[in-house]
Amino acid sequence: MRRIVDAMSDAFPDPARAPLTAEALRAAARTGAAPGPSAAPHAGPGTSSRLPPLVVRDRLAPGDPPVPVRIYRSEGAAHGGPTVVFLHGGGWVMCDLDTHDSLCRALVALTGLTVVGVDYRRAPEHPFPAALLDTCAVISWAARWSSRLAVAGDSSGGNLAAAATLMCRDRGGPGPAAQLLLYPVLDHRLDRPSASAYATGFFHTTAHMRWYWQQYLGPDGEGDHPYASPGLAPDLAGLPPVCLLLPECDPLRDEGHAYAERLAGSGVPVRLTVAPGMFHGFLGLRGLLPQADDHLADAAAWLTRTLRQ
Repeated sequence: MRRIVDAMSDAFPDPARAPLTAEALRAAARTGAAPGPSAAPHAGPGTSSRLPPLVVRDRLAPGDPPVPVRIYRSEGAAHGGPTVVFLHGGGWVMCDLDTHDSLCRALVALTGLTVVGVDYRRAPEHPFPAALLDTCAVISWAARWSSRLAVAGDSSGGNLAAAATLMCRDRGGPGPAAQLLLYPVLDHRLDRPSASAYATGFFHTTAHMRWYWQQYLGPDGEGDHPYASPGLAPDLAGLPPVCLLLPECDPLRDEGHAYAERLAGSGVPVRLTVAPGMFHGFLGLRGLLPQADDHLADAAAWLTRTLRQ
């Protein structure tokens, strides 16, 4: 694990070496050096070829502006069944439908559900709340044709999933029936012990996260807004069940723990899993790390049970 983390860190822009730019980070994501599922195609031989054939279609979901989406279904699956709206990570700045294509395909293979990947607008060109509004537009659209809906996301995509669920509740729906949050970003303050304990040395650093927040919020952004930092939302009651996956060696781990505790205290069913020895973005190494395959399969099983019950 140490060799993997160090090799990924050497290939990825580091704020300790040079100022970060959106262009450099996006280039790293395209080459598979970025954190998260973008690394999956390079994780091991035959990773993608082992997935069953799917029906995949790109289209525009209605919104202001319309939102590009990619719809994945198993061959022979009927239109209108249980659906997962998936938000990719990448610090709200990098990654896209292509970098997370293999993860969406894996979710379909593991669950049999329809998956809708969302190509939301990215920062810094489109700061908060542009990506969130795109997310809510896709949820509203998907809810019109799917029998039951879940929302899922990794890292900053987990932030959008959690925030959109809050917004749907506050607006009176339609909203998701389940949330799958994979090492989500939840609190702009980054002041919990894990943000110090794992600030460096585990690929995704606290300095990276602070920079991502600056791009997402913009110069006048309100980090305390509950739709920006769902972990600071004053009321979590009435939200759908949540599955939270947190790596042990992640600066964001403790804000995920705190969110799980607050959800449970508000009467929301929570399934919390901490992956020992894993780091932020480790699901991108499916096919290389058995832990990545095992934890994704476990989360997918929860998602299937929750949507089909």
